[in-house]
Amino acid sequence: MSQERVGFFTDTSVCIGCKACEVACKEWNAIPEDGLSLTGMSYDNTQALGASTWRHVAFIEQPRPEGRTRLPLVEGDARDGNQDAEGAAGGDMRWLMSSDVCKHCTHAACLDVCPTGSLFRTEFGTVVVQEDICNGCGYCVPACPYGVIEQRPHDGRAFKCTMCYDRLGAGQEPACAKACPTESIQFGPLDELRERAALRVDQLHEAGVTDARLYGHDPDDGVGGDGAFFLLLDEPEVYGLPPDPVVTTRDLPEMWKHAGVAAVSLLGGIAACFALAGAGRGRR
Repeated sequence: MSQERVGFFTDTSVCIGCKACEVACKEWNAIPEDGLSLTGMSYDNTQALGASTWRHVAFIEQPRPEGRTRLPLVEGDARDGNQDAEGAAGGDMRWLMSSDVCKHCTHAACLDVCPTGSLFRTEFGTVVVQEDICNGCGYCVPACPYGVIEQRPHDGRAFKCTMCYDRLGAGQEPACAKACPTESIQFGPLDELRERAALRVDQLHEAGVTDARLYGHDPDDGVGGDGAFFLLLDEPEVYGLPPDPVVTTRDLPEMWKHAGVAAVSLLGGIAACFALAGAGRGRR
């Protein structure tokens, strides 16, 4: 990579669920409309990431944990967290809102399994699908530990977030980060974002939000750290995220090693059989 690695830091504590990021993503990348999928269980109308939903704002509605008060404002922070649906008269429910996206993993299994080179790592450290090279094999779909990649039904090709690769090349930030009104989605050099995120967690802990934690920021985790990481206010599973993601191709070298040993053993056995057969004919 010739450029400094960049990424997303999504601070869910200030997400207001406006879905401006979803709209901006669709408009800039000319992503086709995939309809409104109201489930009757939530205000969320997109449900999950997919081939035609590269940004998804999740609405997690749940009973407010016992003793949990409204998310306090941190002194000097003009952005209001709107996760607690208490209303003027109070209440027992809260909303956790989070804008999800492809994680642009450091160790990306989708890259490992792609047979055509359609998936590649850019000079910015992001992972992009070249749709004109994708043959629709679908290997990348089960390889992703986050379930991000999906194939479009009409042609089978895979699609996902490109982190607005064309905008990065022009020195611009991704459309979703540009459109976010509360700076919940922050874009920049990954190392700088990690430092900023750690400070934000400290601020929230000091303000009494003890559940605040970072997800996907650790370079020593199962995917080598994510290029898009999050500040969460509850366990990852609450947001539909795997608690301990692992690159799904991590065991491939060991598997190939065992396969090689088995193949050599098999060939050795066949050779021994031919040798014994030849020796038997010689005695006759």
